[in-house]
Amino acid sequence: MIDLKLVQFGMGMTEGTLVSWRKQPGDGVARGEVVAEVEAAKAVVEIQSPCNGILVEILVTENVTVAVHTVLARIDDTA
Repeated sequence: MIDLKLVQFGMGMTEGTLVSWRKQPGDGVARGEVVAEVEAAKAVVEIQSPCNGILVEILVTENVTVAVHTVLARIDDTA
């Protein structure tokens, strides 16, 4: 199981707001595929899957602001 975390995109970034999910639980994902969009410092940034697998759980819903390194979702990379 791989945790999909909010990474720090800029030196001053401490948090981000989840704008939208492009994938839903049960959907297959490929490494590098965009699975979500996050707004940070007035710019929308795409969150890519770090691996091939299945998105099994979304932990942060849309329009919620979270700190950098927060786990946004989990991907089963053994499928």
